[in-house]
Amino acid sequence: MRSTVVKPTRGVEASGGGPADVEQRVARVAEPIAAALGVEVVAVRYAGTRTAGTVRITVDKPGGVTLDDCARLSRAVGHALDVDDPIEHRYTLEVSSPGLDRALETPRDYEKAVGRRVRVKTRPPWEGPRLVIGRLAGGEPDAVRVEGEAGESWTIPRSVIVQARLEVEW
Repeated sequence: MRSTVVKPTRGVEASGGGPADVEQRVARVAEPIAAALGVEVVAVRYAGTRTAGTVRITVDKPGGVTLDDCARLSRAVGHALDVDDPIEHRYTLEVSSPGLDRALETPRDYEKAVGRRVRVKTRPPWEGPRLVIGRLAGGEPDAVRVEGEAGESWTIPRSVIVQARLEVEW
């Protein structure tokens, strides 16, 4: 589910920060608004140039996010960003749910997914399989544990995880 708002051109970003700086500034504005609306900001991403870009805010809540949740947050955050003006150039604001096959990025994402089926893509120097599919059994600060359906178990260092996502279970 996605709600999109396009903001007008205002010129080049004055602060000179990169994508991470934009993401932090938007998160500071969006998080308290999201909390007041009963949703949690799980990710803020910025992609684009210094003159135009896209801000993507991903939100979640117990029971899932509705299109109405996304639209309400998009309007509220859009107004707040207009007032706070943390991005001084043209941008598109998108608010969406993480989806059923959501990415696992933060330690909290992994904690919430314990017991769920996951798909983990890895890279060298880890010598285990490049694709691990199984139940997330737990995590440590530097690794996650996945148990396969045939009884195998892997402790995968976070440093070798390219991508981890929930698997859709029907």
